[in-house]
Amino acid sequence: MCVGLPAKVMTMKDGMAVVDASGAKREVSAELIENLEPGDYVMVHAGIAIAKITEEDEDEAENLLEGLL
Repeated sequence: MCVGLPAKVMTMKDGMAVVDASGAKREVSAELIENLEPGDYVMVHAGIAIAKITEEDEDEAENLLEGLL
């Protein structure tokens, strides 16, 4: 089973994004998503931002993950 984690884009530079996923900051590839900007929310899998999501999607995913832990 594969799990994507929701994250907020903090900074962008040269096709890479620094994201905040529940307080953990990571650098991920943002090459798959056009027009990504700081403040956007993304789903991250294996170090790659794979989809742009809404803030509501991020909240729902966070709540589901907390329930599993």
